[in-house]
Amino acid sequence: MAITVNIYYSGVNGNARKFAEEMTAGGIVDDIRAEDGNIRYEYFFPMEDKETVLLIDSWKDQHAIDLHHASPMMEKIARLREKYDLHMKVERYLSEGDEIPAADKAFIKE
Repeated sequence: MAITVNIYYSGVNGNARKFAEEMTAGGIVDDIRAEDGNIRYEYFFPMEDKETVLLIDSWKDQHAIDLHHASPMMEKIARLREKYDLHMKVERYLSEGDEIPAADKAFIKE
């Protein structure tokens, strides 16, 4: 069962976006994407809130997340969070599988 974690990073003076840009430019994002069990690691910018960045972070299972959290990568991320004085709101979702229910498919245009 895959696990998706939405992390909302918030700051001031564009710091959340600067954090995401440094994570990307510094190669940290690519390194995380290459970790065993990572499915998705992608930043988004809410239109209504210029001081927040949304990270969608998906993993194969809890074991993959635990390995990621124990990796040296987390120290780098923590340092950047501190550098940009970011606050976090976290949401966690478990997938039920790959099949979208028929009732929901009626609302999806592919």
